[in-house]
Amino acid sequence: MELLAPAGDIEAGYAALYYGADAVYLGLQQFSARATATNFTAEDLNEFTAYAHSLGKKVFVTINTILQESELPALLTQLDICSQCHVDAIISQDLGVARIIQKSYPELILHASTQMAVHNKEGALALKNLGFKRVVLARELPLATIKEIAAIPDLETEVFIHGALCYSYSGLCLFSSFEQGRSANRGKCAYPCRACFHGSQGDKHYFSMKDLALQGDILKLPVTSLKIEGRKKSALYVAAVVNYYRHILNGEKANITYEEDIKQIFSRPWTHFHFNGKNQDVIDQNFVGHRGLPIGHIDNIYKGKISFRTSHDFMKFDGIQIDLPGQEKPFGFSAQDIRIKGKNVFKAQAGQTVDLTLPPNFPFIPLKAPVYLASSSAVKGAYDYTKPKPHAYKNRHNISINVVITPDTITANAMNQRALITGIFTPAKNPLQVENAIRQAFTKTQDTDWIVSDITINNPNELFVPISLLNQLRRSLLEKLTPSVKHGLLPPLGSIIAHTPPKWIIKTDCIDNLSTLDLDQFEEITICVTPNLKPEDLHPLPKKKVRLALPTIARNVLAYRLTVKKLLDAGYKKWEIGNYWGLQVLPTTGIDLTFDAPLYMMNTQSISMAKEIGAKRVTLSVEGTEQNSLQIALKSPLPTTLVVYQDIPLFISSNCPFPTDCTQCAGQSRHEILIKGKQKYHVTTKACETTVYADTPFALSGHYTKIPANFYRMDFVGRQYTAEQVTDLSKQIIQNKILFHTSLFNWNKEI
Repeated sequence: MELLAPAGDIEAGYAALYYGADAVYLGLQQFSARATATNFTAEDLNEFTAYAHSLGKKVFVTINTILQESELPALLTQLDICSQCHVDAIISQDLGVARIIQKSYPELILHASTQMAVHNKEGALALKNLGFKRVVLARELPLATIKEIAAIPDLETEVFIHGALCYSYSGLCLFSSFEQGRSANRGKCAYPCRACFHGSQGDKHYFSMKDLALQGDILKLPVTSLKIEGRKKSALYVAAVVNYYRHILNGEKANITYEEDIKQIFSRPWTHFHFNGKNQDVIDQNFVGHRGLPIGHIDNIYKGKISFRTSHDFMKFDGIQIDLPGQEKPFGFSAQDIRIKGKNVFKAQAGQTVDLTLPPNFPFIPLKAPVYLASSSAVKGAYDYTKPKPHAYKNRHNISINVVITPDTITANAMNQRALITGIFTPAKNPLQVENAIRQAFTKTQDTDWIVSDITINNPNELFVPISLLNQLRRSLLEKLTPSVKHGLLPPLGSIIAHTPPKWIIKTDCIDNLSTLDLDQFEEITICVTPNLKPEDLHPLPKKKVRLALPTIARNVLAYRLTVKKLLDAGYKKWEIGNYWGLQVLPTTGIDLTFDAPLYMMNTQSISMAKEIGAKRVTLSVEGTEQNSLQIALKSPLPTTLVVYQDIPLFISSNCPFPTDCTQCAGQSRHEILIKGKQKYHVTTKACETTVYADTPFALSGHYTKIPANFYRMDFVGRQYTAEQVTDLSKQIIQNKILFHTSLFNWNKEI
């Protein structure tokens, strides 16, 4: 199995390779889902890929954000760089990026990012059929599902084995985007999931996840690649984690010393997540951030000192942290005064009772509070690594050179360029020696962009040429050569769809909510499909108007297959999908298929890809701005739908934030309100899936007429509505009245 390491900068990349990574994934200066990491310049990438390839290692570049229309030209520049540097794959989320790579950069291999939320076999198969060589699976999957997906022929699979976890399925989180306009889908997540909320359990971090650490269980995984998270972590962290898992893959047991090293560098509490099945112990509700290695509990507090028995060595100036009740972050300080039996020491050893002097103005610290070693000088010095000299490696280009010698000239030709030196050249005493000298001179290209792959020599008179002139001729020729840089083009979109007066769509997960509504004003009625939906449930609705929407997440696809078959047999031909798994469940012909907002149609290239897949219409992303929505609506090759009212699902998660014993939970519904500052959020858990909504619905009333979409859609999904509320709200929305207590989301922002 491939051990795949993160690199937020070139130093982390070198550390990863030194400690045993088989491949490294990294981001460039644009379109990386870790936009706030240092990331790589074009020069960094050139140097690093050349060095990695010299070691037989691979380099993957993450172009895994959603792109807006105006960014497509800049994307071409980034792909030019990747092509020029011979990267081994591009990790992508955006269908538009995938289309551009397939049509304009076929030399680049496509990997499907975990941001595409592939959580079942059907989703993986769909992406394989779309041309992805590898799929990075959602972190939420148990081993059984991973094995099922890994068994798909001719598809590589990649799974996360260590690092930070998102509360939501990756790619389905809109929380940061909603709160601050900092979109996780565009690499700018502000991590609001780590914040403190007030709820029924008090002030807690209801969504703050522990760190994934599969440890020795990685050997159970039948996958292509084992992935470590951490492009915002230091080179030291990368070195320690890669070293830990490299030794496990080499057949050694999980090394407790290496584990302790990682926890001292950076670590939240560890979890296996849902690897072994549904797991409730995945959220750390009381504390956030780095904790460190547990080394004891406080036995005594006196005269500005604490006393405890340490389970691990530590030294003067190492970082110490203590958990404090009611505080979201531990109290930390430097161990500047260490005493053993009253004597000042530089180092405390495991098993000794230690007295530490606290800094001035220390907070209240209770007895038995946990103590952590949060920073260790010994560990910082334990992971040295070697790296090449700066600029020692670069990606070079093969050339063929033809050398011609006459009695009065010597010429060298390559790539339609010619260098010439005149003189008087006489017969050589040893013609073979002259030929060897020519080959030796023209292969001295180490400091250039070129590698001479072939030399032809035309010296019919067997003349002698001094080596100094051969070197001069080589330098003259190479100075005239310019590396050919690929400049890809945006693939054509096809004809722009005609703009017609917009028609209305209403979407709901409760058919009863439509009972008092005049359905004649709607062109379509979209109903959310559940495994229990029966054709007769839809009889109150005009059949020709009904569109059936498959959910974004489906962990039990078989149940949906049976339901889909019944509904298809009953004559329902209009369908909507919000995740790629739907492409495998629905027939490829004979239906009218639309793409919903979670598939992120934010540029015309992604819409063109949707058209090629078989979509008849797309829904613009609810993350979109007015400016971007206008641009793509005007140029779209497919009819477009603009969502004008919706309770936006900010999180879609497999994690229950409530204290529940999973073994005794029947998956029943539960609703709670959580509060952070002035914001109120609705948390709904049903069938082991949690969705979080803002208290303020998204509403474009007063604004949507600026966008020439073919359809406007209002959604009444997720939150509870009465039929009377739906009727009243729909009337106001159609009349374009401003709705109070609503949000414009990113409409007037830059994201």
